Amino acid sequence: MNSDNRAIVHMDLDTFFVSCERLIDSRLVGKPILIGGTSDRGVVASCSYEARLFGIHSAMPMKMARERCPDAIIIKGNSTTYTKYSNMVTEIIKEAAPVYEKTSVDEFYMDLTGMDKFFGCLKYSSELRQRIMRETGLPISFGLSPNKTVSKIATGEAKPNNQMQVSRGTERVFLSPLSVRKIPMVGLKTYQTLCNLGIRKIQTLQDMPIEMMESALGKNGKMIWTKANGIDNSPVVQYNERKSISTERTFDRDTIDIQKLTAILTAMAENLSFQLRRAEKVCACVTVKIRYSDFQTQSVQKKIPYTAADHDIIPLVLELFKKLYTRRVLVRLIGIRLSHLVNGNHQISLFNENSKLADLYSAMDTIRDRYGDRSLVRASGLEARTIGRYNPFKGEPPMLLANRRV
Repeated sequence: MNSDNRAIVHMDLDTFFVSCERLIDSRLVGKPILIGGTSDRGVVASCSYEARLFGIHSAMPMKMARERCPDAIIIKGNSTTYTKYSNMVTEIIKEAAPVYEKTSVDEFYMDLTGMDKFFGCLKYSSELRQRIMRETGLPISFGLSPNKTVSKIATGEAKPNNQMQVSRGTERVFLSPLSVRKIPMVGLKTYQTLCNLGIRKIQTLQDMPIEMMESALGKNGKMIWTKANGIDNSPVVQYNERKSISTERTFDRDTIDIQKLTAILTAMAENLSFQLRRAEKVCACVTVKIRYSDFQTQSVQKKIPYTAADHDIIPLVLELFKKLYTRRVLVRLIGIRLSHLVNGNHQISLFNENSKLADLYSAMDTIRDRYGDRSLVRASGLEARTIGRYNPFKGEPPMLLANRRV
């Protein structure tokens, strides 16, 4: 259908983690709430509107947030709880929308193009919003417009717990008085660059020639100019094939304990290998990443024959770590990524393996499917207690863990 006739809805659950906690404990209603890492090195994953009055925002260091609002209630958060409520909302949207895209645990796009002939897109979206609030108890806002960019910005303007429609032909008028920071792809660095160029309002961007933006910011400048003018033909994508899976661990205290680092890497690699086998996928590239206490980040990767076997991936991960860790400086973060994924199962080597090994993997994976990812682990990886509990191949976006750390 012609892109000019599209009707795209963007729905966003308001302060999602906080709202979930308030459903569990009503005493939290009306109070400043911070959810995230509880240590001095933690970050704010979500905060209530009451906390935002003190200048607190997501991704702020928890130590700074506590200084700004000493009376705030700090909650570590529970990803299992948030996943449950997210899935409840997803099921409602899945039933009601002809095409939907879940871009995060609390954010959705829907393509209602053509439905105005039967229902009226604004009326239909409003009724869906009311249904979500009624059945889940969670506040949610939405924006409706001809494209994803304008709808997302409209949702932000509608919050908290409200809705907004931007009619076709009024996109530029709606966007013009807003800050360029409202454009989805404009981060802090890009915003500072634009401010240095004297560009703070979207209207200024709209009045500029596209060639000037392209000259100043390259390809990104052209994209920003296009979005500033309310132009976005990107489709609502129902499903994206995952090409890699990864996991990281940031430590409470920087460490040089090699035994601890190798134990956690072993647990990470073991769990990722299990996730591959569960999804009937194999990888052909392994990457190990290290971030030191001075924030220098290094990574190394190696291509391998397609595999999903622990005995292939774990030794390679430890080999890459040994090759990478040469500075003898305290380590802040370690991570593993398995990429170049394709559908398939691990093939037994003709000379080096036998069917007993395949039977062993099958038995271990059956136990993990029934009792949890960490119900059966290598002794060398026991120290990594919180790795797992997430299936990256269910078509869901990754959960932003509330206890993540910087």
